[in-house]
Amino acid sequence: MKDESALRLDISVHTNPGVYALLLGSGVSRAAGIPTGWEIVLDLIRKLAAVEGEEPQPDPETWYHQRFDELPDYAKLLDRLTTTPAERMALLRSYFQPTEEEREQGLKIPTPAHRAIATLAKLDYIRMVLTTNFDRLTERALKEEGVVPDVISSDDDLRGAMPYVHSQCVVVKLNGDYRDTRIKNTPEELENYSQTLNQCLDRVLDEFGLIICGWSGEWDTPLRNAIRRSPNRRFATYWLAKGETTEEAQHTIRHRRAEVVRLRALTRFLKNCSRKLSHCEN
Repeated sequence: MKDESALRLDISVHTNPGVYALLLGSGVSRAAGIPTGWEIVLDLIRKLAAVEGEEPQPDPETWYHQRFDELPDYAKLLDRLTTTPAERMALLRSYFQPTEEEREQGLKIPTPAHRAIATLAKLDYIRMVLTTNFDRLTERALKEEGVVPDVISSDDDLRGAMPYVHSQCVVVKLNGDYRDTRIKNTPEELENYSQTLNQCLDRVLDEFGLIICGWSGEWDTPLRNAIRRSPNRRFATYWLAKGETTEEAQHTIRHRRAEVVRLRALTRFLKNCSRKLSHCEN
């Protein structure tokens, strides 16, 4: 028998097209072989230790702190490892863009989950996507479905963006884009959002329902705070969870009165959802 929460989610999305925003966490892109932001920081520390001729194991963060007397800082790591913007981009590209071998293995390319999300956007069921991910897999999947999203990854983008009511689909990259070295990667960088981004989040979370996919709720403190301070109760919140939710997630779930949809596989759920809604259109 189908889970009642999953059934309510299907019905809510079908009867309220465009009302729900998707919040995508690292779990959505992790399946494509994309490392999390913190995994990138730790790998950059290992590269820096190799340059220094030292061994950072078993705890790269502790090694960095002892070696430089400061907490890891993403921008400083890049400055220590590279000397030009081109070198920085080349270094970062390796984490997000597939080699030929990776492409053949189906890595670092849009997954079935990304394509299912793109189908939902093409059918106008989803028009707002919030994501903590740096990669461009969601944007690529959307474009492959003929949906050209308005992508916001900085305060500058927010100030110049078309009002989202006039957009077919908006992708807000809360922590930035990998081609911009201002992305937020370290716990310290993830402590706060700008006033401009907070205002955007407050409006979206007040005006949309929310479907949370692949986000643990444990990191991204300002995002967690934004969800908790939102007074919106007019539309539901659904938290798609594979396995047990974290303590921080449970706090947010209680505050938002979210329904937890227990999944065996996120990709399968999204594919089934997009297929059923596609059939409704025919």
